[in-house]
Amino acid sequence: MAERENRRGNRRDRDETPEFADRLVAINRVSKTVKGGKRFGFAALVVVGDQKGRVGFGKGKAKEVPEAIRKATEQAKRQMVRVPLKEGRTLHHDIAGRHGAGKVVMRTAPEGTGIIAGGPMRAVFEMLGVKDVVSKSIGSQNPYNMIRATLDGLTKEQSPRSVAQRRGKKVADILPKRDEAPVAEAAEA
Repeated sequence: MAERENRRGNRRDRDETPEFADRLVAINRVSKTVKGGKRFGFAALVVVGDQKGRVGFGKGKAKEVPEAIRKATEQAKRQMVRVPLKEGRTLHHDIAGRHGAGKVVMRTAPEGTGIIAGGPMRAVFEMLGVKDVVSKSIGSQNPYNMIRATLDGLTKEQSPRSVAQRRGKKVADILPKRDEAPVAEAAEA
């Protein structure tokens, strides 16, 4: 009997999703003045991802920081989205995302570029599993709006496979052709 419970317990431990990494982006302390003094509360912003193309963000509020982080992490796991990645390291095409006054521009990058992004956007890319990207935040510097704008842009991204399937064509017809003619002209000159 104890052996069966132990096995069940181990399974539950495996289902605790250790495959997800999380990154705390911001903690905000708020206070409420009451008759006896001040009551403090905390709001946490967390980004969660599997570093293989899935990412989500969540926010949580509580009287204690660890509880706020736990709530934010749970919400982020529920709100995960899948993003297609090119070669598992960068974006398929350039994207612009927007949420409120937050605007972001994300560009695909060659291998070895690294993640060129600021604060909250960097957390999203690291949790997503992107290794090469160039991005710029234009507008609001509020971390909530920056993350929402980044995810707005990432959800607009489309892989060549999905575009080809929607148009009823082959992936080779969608992707630009690499012509051999310019190489031959350079060799003759």
